[in-house]
Amino acid sequence: MPWSDPRIEPSRRQPLFNAPLLAVALAASMPILYAFQVRLADGGLGWAFSPADLAQGRWTGLFTSMLLHAGWMHAIMNAVGALAFGAPILRRLEGLRGAGAFLCLYIVSGMLAALGYGLVHWGASDALVGASGGVFGLIGAAMRLEIGSGRLMPLTDRRVIQSSAGWMAANLVIGLIGLAPGVSGGRIAWEAHAFGYVVGLLAIGPLIRWFANTKPGFDSTPRLGDPVD
Repeated sequence: MPWSDPRIEPSRRQPLFNAPLLAVALAASMPILYAFQVRLADGGLGWAFSPADLAQGRWTGLFTSMLLHAGWMHAIMNAVGALAFGAPILRRLEGLRGAGAFLCLYIVSGMLAALGYGLVHWGASDALVGASGGVFGLIGAAMRLEIGSGRLMPLTDRRVIQSSAGWMAANLVIGLIGLAPGVSGGRIAWEAHAFGYVVGLLAIGPLIRWFANTKPGFDSTPRLGDPVD
């Protein structure tokens, strides 16, 4: 028989799984889209991005490549990342305006990540697929949000610097060694990850200031006054 403490008001009990709906939908879209991708005649390569596209004036792949993945594990890994790091961002960017800002952050991070990769590998014909650039944008943004309170931390905060250094080091090692599940036989675009991370890291500050509907929880300080970011 379930036990409940009568001292806890029902309205204050937290559900076991309370991720924002948009984060869940974004995560779910990745394996769903991949299920459609594998049924395409070319496996979706026609929607992939290649650095050579830039020189030929083809830009649509910067976005459409985010809808593709290299395998089930690739799609699932990105889905888990989008859910884990998108949820804390959406808890600050509430409402319709916040949801729009979140989607813009994800899409712009992914497109600029692919663009950065294309500029670094100018003229290369290798196809780039995956939502990793957008997911790394969410990771970079989430690293600016203080755990628990959700307060925006400055770029110079020691925690932001340390976490960013850790993510970039891990990204570089994985990219150079090529040890990552779900991408066997393909090169890991660690440069795109890095570009996406930096975009999210920088963009979350203005987005929080412009689109956050509510302040994070009260933070007690020795000084009287209203809590601030």
